[in-house]
Amino acid sequence: MKKIAVLTSGGDAPGMNAAIRAVVRYGLGVGMEVMGVERGLQGLIDDLFVPMSMRSVSDIIHRGGTILKTARCPEFKTEEGQQTAIKNLRAHGVEGLIVIGGDGSFMGAKAMTDRGFPSIGIPGTIDNDLAYTDYTLGFDTACNTILDAINKIRDTMSSHERVSIIEVMGRNCGDLALYTGLCGGAEVIIVPEHKMTIEEIAATLGGGMEHGKTSGIIVLAEGAGSADELKKELAARTDMVVKSTRLGHVQRGGSPSCRDRYLGTCFGVHAVKLLKQGKGNRIVGIRDNKFYDMDIIEGIAMKKKFDIDLYNTALIVGK
Repeated sequence: MKKIAVLTSGGDAPGMNAAIRAVVRYGLGVGMEVMGVERGLQGLIDDLFVPMSMRSVSDIIHRGGTILKTARCPEFKTEEGQQTAIKNLRAHGVEGLIVIGGDGSFMGAKAMTDRGFPSIGIPGTIDNDLAYTDYTLGFDTACNTILDAINKIRDTMSSHERVSIIEVMGRNCGDLALYTGLCGGAEVIIVPEHKMTIEEIAATLGGGMEHGKTSGIIVLAEGAGSADELKKELAARTDMVVKSTRLGHVQRGGSPSCRDRYLGTCFGVHAVKLLKQGKGNRIVGIRDNKFYDMDIIEGIAMKKKFDIDLYNTALIVGK
């Protein structure tokens, strides 16, 4: 394979730029030409191709977001959209594609491979909701961003003897809440995989108060409820002073952590190696600290298993 392209799709994640940089520099280093596609899958349809060089990816490894931009693309789900994308790729002489994104983006990569265009997926999503890989690109940085917010909110909650509910991202996967709740010393962690009743939450906080605690932190994944609604319920059932904070998109931004730069670089290199061998319909990941690849459909079909042992540990040490 002589010429490949790379794009970022779906929600942005810290470390995407590190992956782009690795794809470009490693690809050029093994004798390939590399094109960047702006605005994700939409860019394939709109013909937004730009030649990439060593210098075009200089000074980006530390930057959050994605220099190639990203966008949602319902049109790509249609046969016409996919055919237009392949037509544009071939017009530029591109022979293989690397898609950095989540499961929806991976379905786009699969659709391209099914139509005879080899494509590789790199897991880029802060939610860590892909079962086939231990960690997704951006998860570690997002955890550190949330943890920084928890630390600061705890300071003021301790000073005023209040309880704070901190709502984090995670519509279907509670890993962000679980890991940051554990590392932030939260008294209560609420996730989609293991929801708690209002009585259980109140009892947990009340038990802490009986043992001398005067403040508390609740970390709530967005898929398990609303911080504002939970605040109202607790205020109606207890005499605690409760505040709520929804962190929102601040969780996606910021300079990627050392780990996400490492993952982005190694994911990118692995993806290029697969295309160099003429392989498509694969997704790269990390399992037991080793980089590997597997079939896209097999990877997407795997069910994410919630770490209930870690969850129970977090609740015990948070008391």
